Amino acid sequence: MTNKTFADKPDDGAAASAAPKLLDQVRDRLRLKHYSIRTEQAYVGWIKRYILFHDKRHPSGMGKAEVEAFLTALAVERNVAAATQAQALSAILFLYQEVLGQVLPWLDEVTRAKKPVRLPTVLTVAETQALVAAVEDPEMALVIRLLYGTGMRVLEGMRLRVKDVDFARREILVREGKGNKDRVTMLPASLVEALRAKVRLRRHQHEADVAQGRGSVYLPHALAVKYPAADAFFGWQYIFAAPTLSTDPRSGVVRRHHLDEKRVQRAVKQAAAKARLVKLVSPHTLRHSFATHLLEAGSDIRTVQELLGHKDVSTTMIYTHVLNRGGLRVVSPLDRM
Repeated sequence: MTNKTFADKPDDGAAASAAPKLLDQVRDRLRLKHYSIRTEQAYVGWIKRYILFHDKRHPSGMGKAEVEAFLTALAVERNVAAATQAQALSAILFLYQEVLGQVLPWLDEVTRAKKPVRLPTVLTVAETQALVAAVEDPEMALVIRLLYGTGMRVLEGMRLRVKDVDFARREILVREGKGNKDRVTMLPASLVEALRAKVRLRRHQHEADVAQGRGSVYLPHALAVKYPAADAFFGWQYIFAAPTLSTDPRSGVVRRHHLDEKRVQRAVKQAAAKARLVKLVSPHTLRHSFATHLLEAGSDIRTVQELLGHKDVSTTMIYTHVLNRGGLRVVSPLDRM
């Protein structure tokens, strides 16, 4: 058992003495491969912890034993979840394979935590109605209805751009979802007018930004270079925009970003408390409920798979377990007595 300790929030200066240029190389490689800013922050954070854990030794001089010691300490000392340990391992493997260019023949021998299989929390239709009715902020009410009505993840909803909503076809194009995949989901008829009104408000806000010399928005990858003026085009603007301007952490450009997803998380939590729901509810619960309610209404599981953007139908099959029918309606023998 190791006696080494972790730094919960290691600062750049502490890790810099181990490899002053290494973390910059990590960031450059992550950006070259178009990883998100959130993944970049997470990976850099784990690599810092890995270096500090081993007394600031350079990773090139470490290997399987050091990686396993770090992961074991995470599980034993910090009692982190399997998913957290898996993210730490992914960050370290990215460092070795993508930055240091090392072949890892011992990769398959590294002990990984087994992720437990959990059934998702699902609201009934009545509980969903109570949750939506309890949301006080009109903008948050629209967001929550949209997440439930489309099955989008919370960040997918926050990153929704004006051009990706087709009101005529009642479709929403979800760009760069999980796994960097695009997909199409429905636009509920009951949300059309409310979403149109929101887009009109965004146009007024965007025109005011432009008049003040602002109005640009973050564009993915190299689009900003290929289309220099596109970042001010209204179609590229986020529908759910932040109330204030902010500085892009990568480019330093001041622009209007999308709403912070933490606002949605707080709104859902407050609404659940107000509606007196005993289940643990988060924005992702709305996605689970969307899928389950579609299956309960008789929708084909392949259709639900496409709407959710699942790579494999086995992922979608978990909702049949939530229904407790496994594809067939099962009646308890007690109910036959």
